[in-house]
Amino acid sequence: MANTRSAEKQARGAVRRRAVNTVVKKAVKTSEKTIRTLVKAGKKDEAAKLLSKFQSDIDRAAKKGVVHKNKASRQKARVAALLKTTK
Repeated sequence: MANTRSAEKQARGAVRRRAVNTVVKKAVKTSEKTIRTLVKAGKKDEAAKLLSKFQSDIDRAAKKGVVHKNKASRQKARVAALLKTTK
């Protein structure tokens, strides 16, 4: 429980930011998982089409500060390498 009015405001803002961050993270995780399942199923062409959407999602998350820029770069590189090695 917050002790001051300003702490109460910060707590309300934290709830809103957490909700937004959760939506952004979910979009990134879903697009990455979709690509990985397509690669595992042998549908590399479809996975390659979704790569740009995944990169866009992860870049947006990094820009908003939801994930660190280095983590975003690492995830993009790993997914791209996964597609490249399976072709």
